[in-house]
Amino acid sequence: MNIRTILVPLAGSDDMKPVMELGLTIGRDLGAHVNVLHVRSDPKDTIPLLGEGMSVSMIEDMIQITEKEGSDRAAQGRQVFDELVGQLSLEVATEPGGSGPTAAWSEEIGRDDEVTARRGRLSDLIVLGRPTKTSDVSSTLTLNAALFDSGRPVLVAPPGGEGHNFSGHIGISWNGSAQSARAVGSALGLIAGAGKVTVLTAASDQTSAARGPELAAYLGWHGIQPDARTFTANGQSIGAALLADCVESGVEMLVMGAYTHSRMRQLILGGVTRHVLEEATIPLFMAH
Repeated sequence: MNIRTILVPLAGSDDMKPVMELGLTIGRDLGAHVNVLHVRSDPKDTIPLLGEGMSVSMIEDMIQITEKEGSDRAAQGRQVFDELVGQLSLEVATEPGGSGPTAAWSEEIGRDDEVTARRGRLSDLIVLGRPTKTSDVSSTLTLNAALFDSGRPVLVAPPGGEGHNFSGHIGISWNGSAQSARAVGSALGLIAGAGKVTVLTAASDQTSAARGPELAAYLGWHGIQPDARTFTANGQSIGAALLADCVESGVEMLVMGAYTHSRMRQLILGGVTRHVLEEATIPLFMAH
Protein backbone atom coordinates (compact mmCIF):
# COMPACT_ATOMS: atom_id res chain seq x y z
CA MET A 1 0.00 0.00 0.00
CA ASN A 2 1.20 3.51 -0.81
CA ILE A 3 1.24 5.42 2.49
CA ARG A 4 0.35 9.07 1.88
CA THR A 5 -1.50 10.07 5.07
CA ILE A 6 -0.49 9.23 8.65
CA LEU A 7 -2.49 9.84 11.83
CA VAL A 8 -0.63 10.26 15.14
CA PRO A 9 -3.12 10.37 18.05
CA LEU A 10 -1.58 11.42 21.36
CA ALA A 11 -3.78 9.09 23.39
CA GLY A 12 -2.74 8.59 27.01
CA SER A 13 0.98 8.98 26.23
CA ASP A 14 3.06 9.95 29.25
CA ASP A 15 5.81 11.11 26.92
CA MET A 16 4.44 12.44 23.65
CA LYS A 17 7.78 13.07 21.97
CA PRO A 18 8.72 9.45 20.99
CA VAL A 19 5.32 8.87 19.38
CA MET A 20 5.36 12.18 17.53
CA GLU A 21 8.96 11.71 16.45
CA LEU A 22 8.26 8.25 15.07
CA GLY A 23 5.21 9.42 13.12
CA LEU A 24 6.84 12.57 11.76
CA THR A 25 10.04 10.74 10.84
CA ILE A 26 8.31 8.02 8.87
CA GLY A 27 6.15 10.69 7.22
CA ARG A 28 9.27 12.59 6.17
CA ASP A 29 10.93 9.44 4.85
CA LEU A 30 7.83 8.46 2.85
CA GLY A 31 6.98 11.96 1.64
CA ALA A 32 3.60 11.68 3.37
CA HIS A 33 1.29 14.04 5.28
CA VAL A 34 1.27 13.53 9.06
CA ASN A 35 -1.66 14.71 11.17
CA VAL A 36 -0.79 14.90 14.88
CA LEU A 37 -4.07 14.73 16.79
CA HIS A 38 -4.72 15.83 20.36
CA VAL A 39 -8.11 14.68 21.66
CA ARG A 40 -9.51 16.79 24.49
CA SER A 41 -11.80 14.99 26.92
CA ASP A 42 -15.33 16.29 27.16
CA PRO A 43 -15.55 17.56 30.77
CA LYS A 44 -19.05 16.10 31.10
CA ASP A 45 -17.61 12.60 30.51
CA THR A 46 -15.42 12.94 33.61
CA ILE A 47 -18.39 13.42 35.94
CA PRO A 48 -20.05 10.07 36.77
CA LEU A 49 -23.73 10.26 37.68
CA LEU A 50 -23.79 13.95 36.95
CA GLY A 51 -25.71 15.82 39.63
CA GLU A 52 -26.15 12.92 42.09
CA GLY A 53 -24.59 13.87 45.41
CA MET A 54 -22.64 16.74 43.87
CA SER A 55 -23.21 20.43 44.34
CA VAL A 56 -23.21 22.85 41.43
CA SER A 57 -19.92 24.33 42.61
CA MET A 58 -18.29 20.88 42.80
CA ILE A 59 -19.38 20.11 39.24
CA GLU A 60 -18.10 23.46 38.01
CA ASP A 61 -14.75 22.88 39.74
CA MET A 62 -14.37 19.45 38.12
CA ILE A 63 -15.18 20.86 34.69
CA GLN A 64 -12.64 23.67 35.13
CA ILE A 65 -9.93 21.23 36.26
CA THR A 66 -10.57 18.96 33.28
CA GLU A 67 -10.51 21.88 30.85
CA LYS A 68 -7.26 23.20 32.32
CA GLU A 69 -5.60 19.79 32.16
CA GLY A 70 -6.67 19.47 28.52
CA SER A 71 -5.37 22.94 27.68
CA ASP A 72 -2.04 22.34 29.42
CA ARG A 73 -1.56 19.02 27.65
CA ALA A 74 -2.46 20.55 24.29
CA ALA A 75 0.03 23.38 24.82
CA GLN A 76 2.74 20.89 25.79
CA GLY A 77 2.02 18.74 22.74
CA ARG A 78 1.97 21.72 20.38
CA GLN A 79 5.36 22.85 21.66
CA VAL A 80 6.88 19.39 21.01
CA PHE A 81 5.23 19.32 17.57
CA ASP A 82 6.69 22.71 16.60
CA GLU A 83 10.17 21.66 17.76
CA LEU A 84 10.11 18.38 15.83
CA VAL A 85 8.70 19.98 12.66
CA GLY A 86 11.64 22.40 12.74
CA GLN A 87 14.21 19.70 13.42
CA LEU A 88 12.88 17.48 10.61
CA SER A 89 12.43 20.41 8.17
CA LEU A 90 8.76 19.60 7.54
CA GLU A 91 6.31 22.00 5.95
CA VAL A 92 3.15 22.69 7.97
CA ALA A 93 0.05 22.28 5.77
CA THR A 94 -3.62 21.45 6.19
CA GLU A 95 -4.51 21.00 2.52
CA PRO A 96 -3.05 18.63 -0.11
CA GLY A 97 -0.98 19.91 -2.99
CA GLY A 98 2.51 20.22 -1.57
CA SER A 99 5.52 18.68 -3.27
CA GLY A 100 7.08 17.12 -0.19
CA PRO A 101 6.27 15.74 3.27
CA THR A 102 3.96 17.88 5.38
CA ALA A 103 2.58 17.93 8.91
CA ALA A 104 -0.37 19.44 10.76
CA TRP A 105 -1.52 19.82 14.35
CA SER A 106 -5.21 19.29 15.11
CA GLU A 107 -7.46 19.06 18.17
CA GLU A 108 -10.86 17.50 18.75
CA ILE A 109 -13.17 16.98 21.72
CA GLY A 110 -14.30 13.43 22.41
CA ARG A 111 -13.11 9.99 23.51
CA ASP A 112 -9.60 9.01 22.40
CA ASP A 113 -10.63 5.57 21.14
CA GLU A 114 -13.72 6.70 19.24
CA VAL A 115 -12.02 9.67 17.57
CA THR A 116 -8.96 7.59 16.66
CA ALA A 117 -11.06 4.87 15.02
CA ARG A 118 -13.10 7.39 13.03
CA ARG A 119 -10.19 9.57 11.93
CA GLY A 120 -8.01 6.51 11.38
CA ARG A 121 -10.34 5.14 8.70
CA LEU A 122 -9.34 8.09 6.53
CA SER A 123 -5.62 7.60 7.10
CA ASP A 124 -3.23 5.10 5.52
CA LEU A 125 -1.39 4.43 8.78
CA ILE A 126 -1.98 5.11 12.49
CA VAL A 127 1.03 5.67 14.76
CA LEU A 128 0.51 5.09 18.50
CA GLY A 129 2.64 4.69 21.58
CA ARG A 130 2.93 1.27 23.17
CA PRO A 131 0.93 1.12 26.41
CA THR A 132 3.05 0.56 29.52
CA LYS A 133 2.20 -0.33 33.11
CA THR A 134 2.06 3.37 34.00
CA SER A 135 0.05 4.46 30.93
CA ASP A 136 -3.44 5.87 31.17
CA VAL A 137 -6.11 3.24 30.47
CA SER A 138 -7.16 5.27 27.42
CA SER A 139 -3.91 4.31 25.66
CA THR A 140 -4.87 0.61 25.67
CA LEU A 141 -8.44 1.35 24.62
CA THR A 142 -7.18 3.54 21.78
CA LEU A 143 -4.70 0.95 20.56
CA ASN A 144 -7.46 -1.69 20.49
CA ALA A 145 -9.77 0.72 18.64
CA ALA A 146 -7.07 1.43 16.07
CA LEU A 147 -6.35 -2.26 15.49
CA PHE A 148 -9.93 -3.57 15.50
CA ASP A 149 -12.16 -0.67 14.45
CA SER A 150 -10.23 1.47 11.96
CA GLY A 151 -9.53 -1.09 9.23
CA ARG A 152 -6.02 0.39 8.97
CA PRO A 153 -2.51 -0.77 9.92
CA VAL A 154 -0.97 0.53 13.13
CA LEU A 155 2.66 1.39 13.83
CA VAL A 156 3.35 1.01 17.55
CA ALA A 157 6.19 3.09 19.00
CA PRO A 158 8.24 1.60 21.86
CA PRO A 159 8.61 3.70 25.03
CA GLY A 160 11.45 6.20 24.77
CA GLY A 161 12.47 5.01 21.30
CA GLU A 162 14.45 7.42 19.12
CA GLY A 163 16.37 7.32 15.86
CA HIS A 164 14.44 4.56 14.13
CA ASN A 165 15.73 3.44 10.75
CA PHE A 166 12.91 2.50 8.37
CA SER A 167 15.27 1.81 5.50
CA GLY A 168 17.36 -0.58 7.57
CA HIS A 169 16.45 -4.13 8.58
CA ILE A 170 12.76 -5.10 8.60
CA GLY A 171 11.61 -8.42 10.04
CA ILE A 172 8.31 -10.09 9.12
CA SER A 173 6.66 -12.46 11.58
CA TRP A 174 4.85 -14.86 9.26
CA ASN A 175 2.43 -17.65 10.15
CA GLY A 176 0.33 -17.65 6.99
CA SER A 177 -2.71 -16.05 8.67
CA ALA A 178 -5.04 -13.49 7.09
CA GLN A 179 -3.89 -10.92 9.66
CA SER A 180 -0.24 -11.49 8.72
CA ALA A 181 -1.13 -11.13 5.03
CA ARG A 182 -2.85 -7.78 5.72
CA ALA A 183 0.19 -6.55 7.63
CA VAL A 184 2.57 -7.50 4.82
CA GLY A 185 0.33 -5.97 2.16
CA SER A 186 0.00 -2.72 4.10
CA ALA A 187 3.75 -2.50 4.76
CA LEU A 188 4.85 -3.53 1.26
CA GLY A 189 6.15 -0.06 0.38
CA LEU A 190 8.28 0.04 3.53
CA ILE A 191 9.46 -3.53 3.00
CA ALA A 192 10.49 -2.77 -0.59
CA GLY A 193 12.58 0.18 0.58
CA ALA A 194 14.39 -1.69 3.37
CA GLY A 195 18.07 -2.47 3.11
CA LYS A 196 17.44 -5.96 4.46
CA VAL A 197 14.32 -8.06 4.97
CA THR A 198 14.06 -11.23 7.06
CA VAL A 199 11.05 -13.55 7.21
CA LEU A 200 10.74 -15.09 10.69
CA THR A 201 8.69 -18.25 11.12
CA ALA A 202 8.22 -20.29 14.28
CA ALA A 203 8.71 -24.03 14.11
CA SER A 204 5.77 -25.22 16.20
CA ASP A 205 2.75 -27.50 16.20
CA GLN A 206 0.64 -24.64 14.82
CA THR A 207 3.05 -23.21 12.25
CA SER A 208 4.87 -25.04 9.47
CA ALA A 209 8.43 -23.99 8.66
CA ALA A 210 7.40 -24.12 4.98
CA ARG A 211 5.33 -20.92 5.42
CA GLY A 212 8.47 -18.73 5.43
CA PRO A 213 9.80 -19.73 2.00
CA GLU A 214 6.28 -19.32 0.59
CA LEU A 215 6.23 -15.66 1.67
CA ALA A 216 9.79 -15.18 0.39
CA ALA A 217 8.69 -16.43 -3.02
CA TYR A 218 5.73 -14.02 -3.01
CA LEU A 219 7.95 -11.08 -2.10
CA GLY A 220 10.28 -12.05 -4.95
CA TRP A 221 7.55 -11.04 -7.41
CA HIS A 222 7.73 -7.57 -5.90
CA GLY A 223 11.48 -7.37 -6.41
CA ILE A 224 12.23 -8.14 -2.75
CA GLN A 225 14.74 -10.87 -1.91
CA PRO A 226 14.38 -11.62 1.82
CA ASP A 227 16.27 -13.99 4.05
CA ALA A 228 14.12 -16.66 5.72
CA ARG A 229 14.74 -17.83 9.29
CA THR A 230 12.97 -20.48 11.33
CA PHE A 231 13.18 -20.18 15.10
CA THR A 232 12.16 -22.53 17.89
CA ALA A 233 10.79 -21.63 21.30
CA ASN A 234 13.17 -23.84 23.30
CA GLY A 235 11.06 -23.59 26.43
CA GLN A 236 10.11 -19.95 25.88
CA SER A 237 6.80 -18.62 24.64
CA ILE A 238 6.61 -18.01 20.87
CA GLY A 239 6.43 -14.27 21.53
CA ALA A 240 9.58 -14.27 23.65
CA ALA A 241 11.43 -16.43 21.12
CA LEU A 242 10.34 -14.11 18.28
CA LEU A 243 11.67 -11.00 20.02
CA ALA A 244 14.90 -12.79 20.94
CA ASP A 245 15.39 -13.74 17.28
CA CYS A 246 14.76 -10.14 16.24
CA VAL A 247 17.53 -9.02 18.58
CA GLU A 248 19.89 -11.75 17.37
CA SER A 249 19.35 -10.91 13.70
CA GLY A 250 19.37 -7.12 14.18
CA VAL A 251 15.78 -6.42 13.14
CA GLU A 252 14.90 -2.70 13.48
CA MET A 253 11.15 -2.92 12.80
CA LEU A 254 8.82 -5.92 12.99
CA VAL A 255 5.83 -6.45 10.68
CA MET A 256 3.22 -8.85 12.03
CA GLY A 257 -0.46 -9.72 12.16
CA ALA A 258 -2.22 -8.74 15.39
CA TYR A 259 -4.41 -11.15 17.36
CA THR A 260 -4.52 -14.00 14.88
CA HIS A 261 -6.39 -15.87 17.63
CA SER A 262 -9.30 -14.53 19.65
CA ARG A 263 -8.50 -11.26 21.40
CA MET A 264 -10.29 -12.50 24.56
CA ARG A 265 -8.29 -15.72 24.52
CA GLN A 266 -5.05 -13.78 24.28
CA LEU A 267 -6.03 -11.34 27.03
CA ILE A 268 -6.82 -14.24 29.37
CA LEU A 269 -4.27 -16.87 28.38
CA GLY A 270 -1.60 -14.71 26.79
CA GLY A 271 -0.33 -15.00 23.26
CA VAL A 272 2.23 -13.76 20.75
CA THR A 273 0.56 -10.38 20.15
CA ARG A 274 0.12 -9.66 23.82
CA HIS A 275 3.72 -10.56 24.68
CA VAL A 276 5.19 -8.57 21.80
CA LEU A 277 3.09 -5.50 22.63
CA GLU A 278 4.22 -5.67 26.25
CA GLU A 279 7.92 -6.32 25.65
CA ALA A 280 9.08 -5.09 22.23
CA THR A 281 11.77 -2.40 22.14
CA ILE A 282 11.47 -1.83 18.38
CA PRO A 283 8.58 -0.36 16.35
CA LEU A 284 5.80 -2.83 15.49
CA PHE A 285 3.89 -2.55 12.20
CA MET A 286 0.65 -4.43 12.89
CA ALA A 287 -2.66 -5.19 11.20
CA HIS A 288 -5.66 -7.27 12.23
